[in-house]
Amino acid sequence: MAASAPIESVQCFGRKKTAVAVTYCKRGRGLIKINGCPIELVEPEILRFKAYEPILLLGRHRFAGVDMRIRVKGGGHTSQIYAIRQSIAKALVAFYQKYVDEQSKKEIKDVLVRYDRTLLVADPRRCEPKKFGGRGARARIFLLFSYVLNIDDSVRFCVVI
Repeated sequence: MAASAPIESVQCFGRKKTAVAVTYCKRGRGLIKINGCPIELVEPEILRFKAYEPILLLGRHRFAGVDMRIRVKGGGHTSQIYAIRQSIAKALVAFYQKYVDEQSKKEIKDVLVRYDRTLLVADPRRCEPKKFGGRGARARIFLLFSYVLNIDDSVRFCVVI
């Protein structure tokens, strides 16, 4: 039994709020699938172009030699798309660093960071939990107390506390 060559692959993740996308990237012929469906079928169409951004920025020729399988869960539609685009970009950079050359990896990274830094760096903002005494995290119940002061029966003051 002959020993086969090791599979050249990398695994990267992208995050946005509570959505997490994990991309498995290996040598191939340019397939990109999200949860088993081709990237061309992502709905709605406006968000599809957000997922396409790394491909449109770098050109199809950079993705021609790799296959990407992406699993995404958590969050809403928009958060999932942002997690997907981040994981695609990070996986391609990692693949080029590990299996191609450092120069082309640096070119790819510079193009991505110049366009949008969140393609490679996660956004740390999270939803702040609601606290007591108000309708939201920071909003408070506003109570208005007014007192009318009579001084010498001619001058009236209204004090708001």
